[in-house]
Amino acid sequence: MTRIAAVGDVHVGTDSVDRVRPGFRHLDERADLLLLAGDLTRCGDVREAEILADELGDVHVPIVAVLGNHDHHGDRADDVVDVLTSAGVVVLDGTATVVDAAGTTVGVAGAKGFGGGFAGACASAFGEPAMKAFVAETQGEAARLRQALAGLDTDHRVALLHYAPVPETLQGERLEIYPFLGSYLLAEAVDAVGADLIVHGHAHHGSERGVTPGGTRVRNVAQPVIQHAYRIYDLRDPAWQSAAAAAG
Repeated sequence: MTRIAAVGDVHVGTDSVDRVRPGFRHLDERADLLLLAGDLTRCGDVREAEILADELGDVHVPIVAVLGNHDHHGDRADDVVDVLTSAGVVVLDGTATVVDAAGTTVGVAGAKGFGGGFAGACASAFGEPAMKAFVAETQGEAARLRQALAGLDTDHRVALLHYAPVPETLQGERLEIYPFLGSYLLAEAVDAVGADLIVHGHAHHGSERGVTPGGTRVRNVAQPVIQHAYRIYDLRDPAWQSAAAAAG
């Protein structure tokens, strides 16, 4: 099987020692790959990244991650990436990696994403320079995600994001903040190339399940949403359903 474990928004802080590790105790028995959908740290502090790296020490399947907005807060994102990379975590930023999972190749294209909103209620690159820059950030993230996906020639393709690509997985959040939680441009990028699955985080009060206009399944794996250490998705099962994996 090709079983993917995924979670986002673990928000590891300096007080998180031994709080994350128990949830991953049996992950190697249940999954072939672990995806981390951003907001790995609380404030983007290097010490927080070091604690997370240590907490992941008992996970022996490949780990692929993207950063989230919290990981950028301390303006030390490069240092956070260095810590995680030294611990064996592959951190993507508009890039892709290929994992051999149980004899099947899984290509993961990852990007943080950004805000901007969704069809009928989205920002446009018009007016003040700050608004143009805001929209340009999302356009750039989407373009790099599309390019990374297009470069994959694998049995399965997965898009790993922090921000949401569809509004369905935001249901439960206040409508007023949808433009700051994701962008339709991310879904367009994936639909242009194709993928088996999109996972993201960021929306703590959102919903787990959605689908892009092109039919790609989307899952919000923010830990406050899934209420478990991670979710598992079996890509080789055409009728796959997520399965909760309780901590411990």
